[in-house]
Amino acid sequence: MLNVTLVPVLDDNYAYILESNNQVGVVDAGDAVPVIHKLDELNLTPDVIFNTHHHGDHIAGNDALLEKYDCDIIAPAYETERILNIHHAVKDGDIFNFGDEKATIIHTAGHTTGHVCFWFKKAKVLFSGDTIFAMGCGRLFEGTPKEMFNNFQKFNAMPDETKIYCGHEYTQTNGNFCLTVDANNQDLIDRMKEVDIFRQESQPTIPTTIGQEKKTNIFMRAKTIEEFTHYRSLRDKF
Repeated sequence: MLNVTLVPVLDDNYAYILESNNQVGVVDAGDAVPVIHKLDELNLTPDVIFNTHHHGDHIAGNDALLEKYDCDIIAPAYETERILNIHHAVKDGDIFNFGDEKATIIHTAGHTTGHVCFWFKKAKVLFSGDTIFAMGCGRLFEGTPKEMFNNFQKFNAMPDETKIYCGHEYTQTNGNFCLTVDANNQDLIDRMKEVDIFRQESQPTIPTTIGQEKKTNIFMRAKTIEEFTHYRSLRDKF
């Protein structure tokens, strides 16, 4: 089993604390303070830090966690010059053993050139960083629409019940955008009613699932690179 605890950090980021068979991990600690507070609350000590990419809102807590705990950083080999103190530099297709689980590394260039996702296949859990969001996709700071479209085909091939833990609480804005181009999608309409209630109560909308994204995320539903590129261009202006 893989136990996941969501930790809100910064303005709208999420970090995650993972537990499997006495192994503890932290995913994308953009701020160490709330992560350490939650670790203390759970009486846990991290063994590893998983970084999906180099942006500060995902790695700024690394140094404080390393200073406080004896833990290792697992991060993209493609970003070794932009993430300090990497102990395990991982590439596409690598497997990292974590407790009773195995994390498959998926290179997902687009948001950054070196971005990776961590897919715990047995647990059916995906940590997607800033690649796929609930009803959205990451902004293309360094990559191309083709690269991001190809990433989404990888996600489409995963089991529908796979839980997606992404890097930000962007769901409400993403869903409102999807409605502008997919207004008659009843699954999307129903999902947004739920999302609006969650956000009114300041509750997270994460995790989502691959199956849910297939029904409501226009980027997952795009059939061609041209269609995907068009949606990304519209989203940039939304």
